[in-house]
Amino acid sequence: MKIGQRKIGIGHSPYVICEMSANHNGDLSKALEIITKAAMTGADAVKLQTYRPDTITLDANTPDFQIEGGLWDGRTLYDLYEEAHTPWDWHRPLFDHARKLGLTVFSSPFDTTAVDLLEDLNAPAYKVASFEVIDLPLIRYIAATGKPMIMSTGMADDVEIAEAVEAAHEGGCTELALLHCVSGYPAPAADYNLATILDMAARFGLPVGLSDHTIDNTTAIASVALGASIIEKHFTLDRDGGGPDDSFSLEPAEFTALCTSVRTAWEAMGKVDYGRKPSEKANVKFRRSLYFVKDLAKGDVVTADAVRSVRPGYGLPPKHIDAVIGRRTARDVVRNTACTEDALEGGIGR
Repeated sequence: MKIGQRKIGIGHSPYVICEMSANHNGDLSKALEIITKAAMTGADAVKLQTYRPDTITLDANTPDFQIEGGLWDGRTLYDLYEEAHTPWDWHRPLFDHARKLGLTVFSSPFDTTAVDLLEDLNAPAYKVASFEVIDLPLIRYIAATGKPMIMSTGMADDVEIAEAVEAAHEGGCTELALLHCVSGYPAPAADYNLATILDMAARFGLPVGLSDHTIDNTTAIASVALGASIIEKHFTLDRDGGGPDDSFSLEPAEFTALCTSVRTAWEAMGKVDYGRKPSEKANVKFRRSLYFVKDLAKGDVVTADAVRSVRPGYGLPPKHIDAVIGRRTARDVVRNTACTEDALEGGIGR
């Protein structure tokens, strides 16, 4: 798939998404600064979340709508989303700011009116959040835009993921990627079972990435070795900032390290190659090879005391010593010079 001019998938370095989420803490200037700092990390994109509290939940405080345990214990859903949402009138200045910095910007819409807003802003792609992956009508509505779509799969089982993929295709989406995700905030690395990335790619035949809610970069880096094409992680200016998502987000230096490390991991994966690498060429002197340790005239027999396996590695490999001993020299040789095939009559018959 492709977002903007950036190709995403096998054969391309991981596409890194900086998730702002609620880390603006209700301050537009902070949201703009987050985008500025995100552009400096090396991220490919910054992602928003587009909803209002009334489009995502109901203003109620009955037990169904109260949060028990975790980061947001004791709050109602409406109260949490009222604090956490990105006001809709912020979206245009945020989109404009990111684009001026050369940073791709898109969002997770949580209802059809959010999609309409993002279409007015010419969003280049859409992200379906884990909690919405079961909202098949919303997925079809997003798919109808014809834009690339990334779907997180936290809490979804294989049947639900298959249903979401089918809905996206039915709706007209032709560029789709999945993110393996654990919807814990934060999530322990042991819950990630990264081997699922391999199965997901094989099962659905789509680019697969990782939405990472662990508190360091290890899990994300490891996922690249298993083929993760997209890495998404929450980003904040200050992990102690007190916002709903700050505590499990990366600060700028950490996110910069993430961008560098996942791309280094991808480069290190490379291809199957048993050949000598450019960085090794200078070290051939530290390999053993066969060297003459006596002067010999042309036609002399090479005796056991005339050749040794030593460093450096410019002569024949030591495995040929039995074929060298007893052979006649094809020319005069000088001690302490490499025993090469052209110094022997008839070569060594490899």
